[in-house]
Amino acid sequence: MTTRLTFRAGLAGLLLATTAFAPSAVYAAEPQKSAPAMQNSLTFERVFASPSLDGPAPREVKISPDGRWLTLLRNRSDDRERYDLWGYERETGEWRMLVDSLKLGSGRELSEAEKMQRERKRVGSLKGIVSYSWSKDGKAILVPLDGDLWLATLDGSVRRLTDSPEDELNAALSPKGRYLSFVRDQRLYVGPLSGEAPKAVTPEESAKTVHWGEAEFVAQEEMDRFAGYWWSPEESRIAVERFDEAPVGVVTRAAIGAEGTKVFEQRYPAAGTPNALVSLHLMNPDGSGLVKVDLGSDPDIYLARVDWAPDGRTLYVQREDRAQSKIDMLAVDPATGRSRVLFTENAPKGSWVNLSSNYRFLKDGSLVWWSERDGFGHLYRFRDGKFSQLTSGRWVVTGLVGVDEAKGCIYFTGTRDSVLAPQLYALDLARPGTPERLTDPGFVNAAVASADATLFYVTRSSSTQPAQSYVADGSGKRLAWVEENRVEGAHPYAPYLAAHRETTFGTIKADDGSDLHWLMITPKMEPGKHYPVFFEHYGGPHAQTVSKGWLGALPQAIVAKGYIYFRLDNRGSANRGVAFESQIRNAMGTVEVADQRAGAKYLRSLPFVDPAKIATYGWSYGGYMTLKMLESDPGLYAAGISGAPVTKWELYDTSYTERYLGDPRQQPEVYRAADAIENAPKIADPLLLMHGMADDNVVFENSTALIAKMQASSTQFEMMLYPGQTHSAVRGSTARHVWETIFAFLGRHGVKPE
Repeated sequence: MTTRLTFRAGLAGLLLATTAFAPSAVYAAEPQKSAPAMQNSLTFERVFASPSLDGPAPREVKISPDGRWLTLLRNRSDDRERYDLWGYERETGEWRMLVDSLKLGSGRELSEAEKMQRERKRVGSLKGIVSYSWSKDGKAILVPLDGDLWLATLDGSVRRLTDSPEDELNAALSPKGRYLSFVRDQRLYVGPLSGEAPKAVTPEESAKTVHWGEAEFVAQEEMDRFAGYWWSPEESRIAVERFDEAPVGVVTRAAIGAEGTKVFEQRYPAAGTPNALVSLHLMNPDGSGLVKVDLGSDPDIYLARVDWAPDGRTLYVQREDRAQSKIDMLAVDPATGRSRVLFTENAPKGSWVNLSSNYRFLKDGSLVWWSERDGFGHLYRFRDGKFSQLTSGRWVVTGLVGVDEAKGCIYFTGTRDSVLAPQLYALDLARPGTPERLTDPGFVNAAVASADATLFYVTRSSSTQPAQSYVADGSGKRLAWVEENRVEGAHPYAPYLAAHRETTFGTIKADDGSDLHWLMITPKMEPGKHYPVFFEHYGGPHAQTVSKGWLGALPQAIVAKGYIYFRLDNRGSANRGVAFESQIRNAMGTVEVADQRAGAKYLRSLPFVDPAKIATYGWSYGGYMTLKMLESDPGLYAAGISGAPVTKWELYDTSYTERYLGDPRQQPEVYRAADAIENAPKIADPLLLMHGMADDNVVFENSTALIAKMQASSTQFEMMLYPGQTHSAVRGSTARHVWETIFAFLGRHGVKPE
């Protein structure tokens, strides 16, 4: 969810939703509203109002192919969830609104397919423009809006490309800009950008379970792959995914709303059940010359990644086995579909293989590749059939930002200086040695590069500074601020700055001697007084919650109520190496619970903490953790809040669950131990259960199964359900209600300041 490997586990999608909530963007180009008068304390009402207290924080930042423009999606000061397309011209240093979503948008209801795709991208609560793409020549931008497509040019004109009752999904301009392509009614459409309307180029199927040009559910939810077709660089061929959901089990998902219920027969691949049948095909832009890619004899695999070589002569496909123990890199002939294994990436012993997008095919035929083969995530170069290591050490590369092939320089983000504050680094490709740090170590940094990696958009923040952004050159030199975002004057957070409380950091030891990082924010304390603790956790694999970046205004609002705010990253969390993360394998609900227990005991040892008033909260995997923590340690926590929890791992999807727990058909005992339902009657402390009633990720059945178990055993608990809300109920229109409900619950049970 935040700065980490580009792979995203589905449960981690809401990792920081509660603290880095939907940041608003108010730029110098749009006058800011006057700051509100100073209040006695920061309230939830203000935290979730517009404009955002975080100040400017753009989405979908891109640099035009020619490097002249920086574009981004920016939301309105009066509506933090509606985004427009803005551009910054480097030569003039001026901002300009390129597409006004209110002027062009129809506001019509999106199809269920697009709603669910947005949900899996974690933008389900947003309105207006949520994505866009540049043409290869840098002269136009393709903009999807309310189910239709528009083409914006830099002179301010906008041309409508489609006007149909059906939604166009996964729209793209071909690399040379001659074609428009998109998916409609489960088929791929292609047509000239100027001229006749696009036509379906994939075969018409009789089965409604067959999709062309889309990514299947688990690819979107768990593999960070949303593309379902890929243009060759010279536009002569298209690689197109076909998947058939017929083998996948049907879940009757009731999207229970405030004024009615819609029932969806959703194909959901639960752990231990069949996945969709996936194949890959190659065709000409008009659909002719169709051939099937040889993905091997085993149909039960994951189509992980698809890329074209820079010269278009080879299609590279990453094939991952169902057990996620290896990735085969296939080199495919675009004319025939024949393939050969170029190399195989095997999982470290006792672990799984972490899928990544941190790789780059170079013009000389070599490949920059990310791997954990030495126990930490590092970069390697594959050339002439051999690997050479580029980076090394007891730290990890968190992102491959770009490669300047002309200069022979690699740019990446990593934790070499601190796991709590990733930096941008440069490294000589031909003579790799000590990486050169290009960013300020006092900040958490991330970067986006131009296509040739000569220009960078850097974002940074600290525990006292909301996100800032600037344009830099290849040496890291700041060329210009895009948004300095200083908290002064009319900045929305300025009235609360004087009351802002410092974040402190530290470590405690896990049972195996590992260092566990924590962060804490305390109110202004009085001698001899004891304070309640709001202990937020996530706990799941492939995520990190403790960093020195900006946490948002929400923790400050919690502290303003008189609570200590606390987080701890347990074993299993990301960016600490294979040995640290792999301890959660086949052991969900054990080591991470033990580490959070150690955090609670540490809190109890502090003289300013009220040991009888430590409340624990989590959403998604964190919600699951709340249940396991209350079941394992009655009386340790004064109360627990469980949001959208997985309660039975057999109900969650194949890719995520089997990666960490294996196949339930082969080791059911692992699942029995990991599930949270059987021991639910052991929960003796106050529990608040929360869930969106239209959740298609952690389906509502997880909570209904828990509810039934607790009711059958007369185990008391409280509950707050959100009609029409998905897995993102903690965000969007219901966010304020969620947090006011949580603290009302704590107040009723005496978990409040004296």
